[in-house]
Amino acid sequence: MNTSNRKLASSTCQLVQPGREFEGKQGLTYAVGISAETVGSKHVHLQLATIPPGGRAKAHLHADHETAIYQLSGVSGCWYGERLEQHAVVRAGDFFYIPAGVPHVPYNASADEPCVAVIARTDPKEQESVTMRPDLDSLVPGSGVTP
Repeated sequence: MNTSNRKLASSTCQLVQPGREFEGKQGLTYAVGISAETVGSKHVHLQLATIPPGGRAKAHLHADHETAIYQLSGVSGCWYGERLEQHAVVRAGDFFYIPAGVPHVPYNASADEPCVAVIARTDPKEQESVTMRPDLDSLVPGSGVTP
């Protein structure tokens, strides 16, 4: 998008359909709606995320950006904290907040139902603020070491 189009895009309302699904650095499937690339957003990113049955993300954090999640379907879990020592269960209809810089690993414990969530983040480019934390992956229960 050139500069003049970006300025126009950020000053008018736009209807956006979810983009083509892709796998993010974290290992989850995303379909982007609102972002710097789709509408010229400067401060927000909105997307759908799907965790397949038995799936989980790789340990990561979002440097300098907050994340707000609304669970549409399924039940997910999330290990979070400096050593992934804290845990939350997020059910359909729940909201979940992740502060900037907090390591986390969302997962789906169901063997047959995917989890789908709407995710808003204060990073309009979304994947740019992802910092992978492979040093924490072995702390996730089921990986041989518990937090």
